[in-house]
Amino acid sequence: MTSQPQIRHAGSPNQQGGGGVCMKGAIGFRKDREVWFVSWWDKAQGKQLKIYRYKGELMYHKKVARKLLSVMQSRTEDGIFRIDEFTGRQPTDVIPYLDQWLVDISPTLKPATIKDYSNSIKKHLIPFFKKHPIQLSEIQHDTLIQILNSIKRKGKGKQNVMYCLHACMDYAWRSGRIVQVPPFPKKKQYKIQEPIIQWVPSDRQEKILNAIPKEHQPIFWWVKLHFRRPGEACALHKVDLVDDVFVIKRTFSNRILTDSTKTGKAIQVECVDDFKQFMGATPKYLSPFFFVNPYARKPGKPYSLSSMEKIWNKACKEVGEHIKMYAGLKHSSCCQYLNEKGGSFSDLQEVTGHQRLESVKRYGEMQVKRRKELMERKVIRLDRNQTGGVPK
Repeated sequence: MTSQPQIRHAGSPNQQGGGGVCMKGAIGFRKDREVWFVSWWDKAQGKQLKIYRYKGELMYHKKVARKLLSVMQSRTEDGIFRIDEFTGRQPTDVIPYLDQWLVDISPTLKPATIKDYSNSIKKHLIPFFKKHPIQLSEIQHDTLIQILNSIKRKGKGKQNVMYCLHACMDYAWRSGRIVQVPPFPKKKQYKIQEPIIQWVPSDRQEKILNAIPKEHQPIFWWVKLHFRRPGEACALHKVDLVDDVFVIKRTFSNRILTDSTKTGKAIQVECVDDFKQFMGATPKYLSPFFFVNPYARKPGKPYSLSSMEKIWNKACKEVGEHIKMYAGLKHSSCCQYLNEKGGSFSDLQEVTGHQRLESVKRYGEMQVKRRKELMERKVIRLDRNQTGGVPK
């Protein structure tokens, strides 16, 4: 004959009459199994439940049962209690929540962000939580460190996966699913090494541009002269030019045209005089796009980033250069502005439209020659003040 489990109340004053189970739960012990459990009244099901596992493990010690009861009571007081979190009906609620979260927020994200989040979830987060089936509310800092160490990426790649999880947990917190978002790893723990920005001087850059076929040159010169992103040039429409001012408010994200820029902010850029010579060189087609690729197959014949890269790489090969398109255009224009034109970081920030000065300072990190000139200039000035002349 199976022995009846013994229920021991947790000591809460809110109890049912006649020795009934505590309204906020109680712990009990089964002699036949030698395990502890938490007895909890589930209002939705209208019955008493006995929970024998905590974090997937049977409770062989009383202190573990007490800890589980304390967690359940805390969830109740905070107004976020869900019985499914403790009954073990699912190995973890993290995996289905990640999937549902991405479905819910996808309408508000750019296609490239959706693709990155999807890859982070499928390739890194889901595999981790399959091996470590815990609840969303149980994710703490030590769990996050374990996730970080499990990601088979480097630096920025690790950070992107963790940013995805942080966005999900922030959404869960705002939705009342968890009490708080745990502290995520500090930036230094990602071991991100900022790459040295590659660029070419004006004369070498212009050799590449002049090696590009005439019908394709306008879009590349526009990117160079206006310090903009190639994706914004591809997405530029004819109606976006008003009174010699380009209104940059679109871009291509994961090959899909979106009605917002990468930063989500529309930017007005005045057409520079040096570009006006290329205005009449753009092919004339019945297309809404400002720059039209005569060999494109898509409706409207817009340039794509891949088509621009092929044209750029071919031109680089012809003149003996080896530099990627983004670095050869925007990065090079920014570095030329600092080195060749003597522009300041604050002026470059105005030109590029960056929101943070730190974002443009990286273009000056590798200016060794420029830094040497400034150091020598400072030494000469000091010597003049001290000796009245330039040192011999």
